[in-house]
Amino acid sequence: MREIKKIYVRGTNWIGDAVMTIPALCGLRRIFPLAHITLHTRGWARGIFEDADFINEITTFERSESKIKDVFTQSKMIGAGKFDLAVLFPNSFETALVAKLGGIPVRFGYAKDARAFLLTDAVKIPEWKNERHEVFYYLNLIAEIEKKIFGTTTVLANEPNTDLKVSEQRKALARDFLTANKIDLSRVTVALGVGSTNSRAKRWQAESYAKLNDKLQTELNANVILVGANGEADVSNEVYAKSEKKPVILTGKTTLAEAAAILSEIDLLVSNDMGLAHVASAAGTKTLVIFGPTNPNTTKPWNSEIVYKKVECAPCMLRDCPIDHRCLTRISTDDVFARAKEKLL
Repeated sequence: MREIKKIYVRGTNWIGDAVMTIPALCGLRRIFPLAHITLHTRGWARGIFEDADFINEITTFERSESKIKDVFTQSKMIGAGKFDLAVLFPNSFETALVAKLGGIPVRFGYAKDARAFLLTDAVKIPEWKNERHEVFYYLNLIAEIEKKIFGTTTVLANEPNTDLKVSEQRKALARDFLTANKIDLSRVTVALGVGSTNSRAKRWQAESYAKLNDKLQTELNANVILVGANGEADVSNEVYAKSEKKPVILTGKTTLAEAAAILSEIDLLVSNDMGLAHVASAAGTKTLVIFGPTNPNTTKPWNSEIVYKKVECAPCMLRDCPIDHRCLTRISTDDVFARAKEKLL
């Protein structure tokens, strides 16, 4: 096999998934210490990998209205890069086609979406896929590369590490931003992630978040900030309206990079199963995640703690609950506050 000097990595499509690929990317760097690794991903991912030392370059793309145009535009860019190896984290047909048309001679990815014929090395989906944490799914792909190219199996020998580096400069800017928004940094600061961009069913009730905010401020004298993307502004505004003691709304007011830095500087994030929960945990912040319709065994943020009430219909993975949302309505404000207090004291 030709020497691997330049590696193309196609990144994932969601924030949480991107964070869960960190151990795999670190493993890739370890087995190819001198290779130039390019991460090709959506523009928002710069906010996660901005200070990462395990990749050399980030190239970004945004989707157009034409998938065909996207395929040819991206494959042309990849062809110009003259890569030796492609690592495809997404399972889509499109990503394999782009790598094939881009002329990358060695292409590793999972054999899904009828794309095996486009890959030089189509990796079988592990039997444990729905039982182990998703970080192992991405790590397994790197392990297969190591086995094929080097004949060794060291990638899976180490405990996964999702640590996300945030520079001191970004942390200082985050502190300035919080101060400018009237956050007293001498007090405990708790962020609430009350939305979830891709699923309404993941959202704990706005009334419950409002009550949690009031208890955090009244009983613990904590600063409370609301964080999230623009598309979650509606639920943040609802929590704000239902709160007796008003939190500070930062939802939609930061880039992902700024949000990551802010989360690295606070004391605790309490959130739904959302991308920022993965970011906060990776940035070293205590993280408490409220789970409902999704499977915490496979997708909870690494090193986080969860609040979860097992019900007969969960995990259903639905985006809207067709019945009474019992997986989340059975989680009380007192339950979450007790866990939050425990982590803060």
